[in-house]
Amino acid sequence: IRETKARLGQNFTYANFHLLGDPALTLHYPQYQILTSAVNGKTLSVSSRDTLGALQKVSISGKIVNTEGTILNQYNGLVYTTVFDREKKINCLVNTPESALYVDTLGSFMPFSFVSQKNVLYRGKAQVKNGLFSFNFIVPKDIAIDAGPGKISYYATDGISDASGSEQRLMVGGKPVANLNDNTGPRLQLFMNDINFVNGGITHSNPILGVLLEDSSGINTSGNGIGHDIVAILDYEKNKPLVLNDYYEADVDRYQSGQIRYPLTNLKEGSHHISIKAWDIQNNSSEAELDFIVAQNSVLALKHVLNYPNPFTNQTQFYFEHNQVCNQLEVQIHVLTISGRLVKTLREDVSLQGFRSEGISWDGRDEFG
Repeated sequence: IRETKARLGQNFTYANFHLLGDPALTLHYPQYQILTSAVNGKTLSVSSRDTLGALQKVSISGKIVNTEGTILNQYNGLVYTTVFDREKKINCLVNTPESALYVDTLGSFMPFSFVSQKNVLYRGKAQVKNGLFSFNFIVPKDIAIDAGPGKISYYATDGISDASGSEQRLMVGGKPVANLNDNTGPRLQLFMNDINFVNGGITHSNPILGVLLEDSSGINTSGNGIGHDIVAILDYEKNKPLVLNDYYEADVDRYQSGQIRYPLTNLKEGSHHISIKAWDIQNNSSEAELDFIVAQNSVLALKHVLNYPNPFTNQTQFYFEHNQVCNQLEVQIHVLTISGRLVKTLREDVSLQGFRSEGISWDGRDEFG
C-alpha cells in the first residue's frame, strides 16, 4: 500500500485498492506445531538440503510438538499435507501503459512481476498416531530440470486442537531418477453427489461432481506440463475447460488413489454430459464420461424406479432416484397386480445421503400377511 501511494502520480486507479481489517483482532493460530523429522530417512538441515527428483519415491516423517518442542504422545488424528514445487516468477499483463512498472530506454513497457509457489506435487492426508506421522508419494515427471526450493505445508487436527507447520529445507528439480514400469493411465469413476449415482440419473441444478481416481504411480496435479491438467469438459464445450487439479486429494495414507469433489452451479434443466481426462505422474492419461439430467428442485422428479431382485422369492427391495436436496423423504409405495388391484402399501421414512435412495424392503406379502 505504501509503495502504491508513492507511485500514484496522475493514475488515480492505484488508489482503488485498500487493505481492510481490524489490527486489534487476534488471529486464530493453531495451538501446536508440526515439524519434519526426516525426508527419505535423512534429517534435513539448512546447509544440506535433500533434492526431490522426478519420478523419485519420497517418504516423509514428522511429529506434533508443543511450544517447548516436546512430542505430544497423546495426539491422534489426521495431518493434511501439501507438497509444492519450486517457486515461479509470474509477469503481469501490461494491458495499459499506466499499469507498467516502468518504461525502459527503448520505450518498452516493463510488467510487474512476483514470485508464486502454487504448483502442487502432492496433496493428501495421513494418520497421526501418538504424535507421529509419515506419508509417501512419487514426484511427478513434470518438474523443472533446474532445482529450486520446494515447500511442504502441514495442518493437523484431532477433533479438539489443531497444529500447523511448514518445511522449506528441501529442493525440487532434476531429470527422472527412476524408470517406473507403468504405461497405463489412471482408473476413473464419475458420479454426481454420491457414489451410488447411476449414469443417466437425475440431480438438481447445483450438483457436486465426484471423481474417484486410482493409479499405481499416483495422480499428476502439478500443473507444470502443458496439457497434463485434470480437466473436465461440460456439454462438449472444449473452449471452457474446468481445471480440477486443486480439487484432488489423495486418500488417507495412500498416494495411489484419491478423489475430486467439484461444485457445479446454475445448470440448465435438461440433459447434460461431462467428460474427465486425468494423467498419472508418468503422463499416462485416461478419460471417462457421465450423462445426467437436471430437474428443477421445486417439482419432485423420480427416475430409475425399480425393484431388485425381480422376480424374487422371499424379499425384494425398491430403489429410485430423485432431485430433492434433503436428508429424509417420506415414501409410499403402492404394489398393484396387473389388473390394478392393490396388493400392498409400503410406508417408510427414507434417510438420504445423495440423490439415490436406500433399498425399501418388501417380503412379498399382502396387507393381510
